Amino acid sequence: MSPVKKYFIVSAVFIVFGIGAFLKIPQLNYFYLSEKTEGQVKKEEVYKPVHLKTPEPVRGIYMTSYVAGTKDWREKLANLIDTTELNAVVIDIKDYTGRISYAPDDPVLKAIGSAQNRIPDIKNFINYLHSKNIYVIGRISVFQDSYFVKLHPELAVKNKAGTAVWKDKKGISWLSACSKEVWDYTVSISKDAEYQGFDELNFDYIRFPSDGNMKDISYPFCGTTVNKSEAMENFFAYLSAELNAINIPISADLFGMTTTNTDDLNIGQVLEKTEPYFDYICPMVYPSHYPATYNGYKNPADHPYEIIKLAMDTASQRLLAASSTPSKLRPWLQDFDLGATYTAEMIRKEKQAVYDAGLTSWLLWDPANKYTPAALDK
Repeated sequence: MSPVKKYFIVSAVFIVFGIGAFLKIPQLNYFYLSEKTEGQVKKEEVYKPVHLKTPEPVRGIYMTSYVAGTKDWREKLANLIDTTELNAVVIDIKDYTGRISYAPDDPVLKAIGSAQNRIPDIKNFINYLHSKNIYVIGRISVFQDSYFVKLHPELAVKNKAGTAVWKDKKGISWLSACSKEVWDYTVSISKDAEYQGFDELNFDYIRFPSDGNMKDISYPFCGTTVNKSEAMENFFAYLSAELNAINIPISADLFGMTTTNTDDLNIGQVLEKTEPYFDYICPMVYPSHYPATYNGYKNPADHPYEIIKLAMDTASQRLLAASSTPSKLRPWLQDFDLGATYTAEMIRKEKQAVYDAGLTSWLLWDPANKYTPAALDK
């Protein structure tokens, strides 16, 4: 080859790669190989996550990404799980802020820039939990996502005129539940999470907004007449189909009243339109979240057993009627003070209601991650 011809070929290669670097074009299957040594590349090529099989029953607690990134606190909670009847933990992958809690491996997600890396050693932490035989569930808040809205306001829930991003009463913006681009973003996060080692994926905020100025709201990509439950079912079907290939269990968080209401509560959630697409259904049956006088109770928070027993009995009957199985039900229970002071006795009443409804699994929610050891069996 002549020196001149060789010069032009080499120059062309540098130009192509230079343009790609300048534009930050994500290379899906390359994992930035140019930045890594040959040994590092070979190590990553053979990396395969190890997953635990879903235990029966599942009894877990919620852990925020900040706690999961704080060594002494997360180890304290891991010890609580290790020394009690607990065997699972639910860790935030993406919370309501829209920030992914660790650095993803997917270059496209890296390029989006939504990671905040609150858990810098996510793979090691999951391996640590697995060493204690703790089942690790990753929680993804889907449509409540202020960060992605800032990047893509065209995908957001808007005011009625469609001229501004709509926000709920807490000032949080939402993504449109009908946007396929949002669906694909969720799938990408899910697949990357499986690669990190999560054993199950739990999807929250899989609904339309419920509070704020609901008279001044519109939903892009949903059409002129919005059928909310149909829109949600379309998303559920798509999510289930896309994640089927990676063979990871998936679960759905639903409003507690979806167990007793047959309408969609104006948020698109209907029990029978959700359960076919998920391995587990997690109704958030916190007694404090039920309205005053519900089922004749002045303050439902004072009646944990009765509220949860009714909810889970009804949900079980409905799943049986739908030719499904009540064993898919895994309710979220209240371990926080709201509406009443939740003592160990009250939390035990919640658990007993689950058992008396013929179910075995449950999850405890406390946004502060300060759980009640006396409520747990050893």
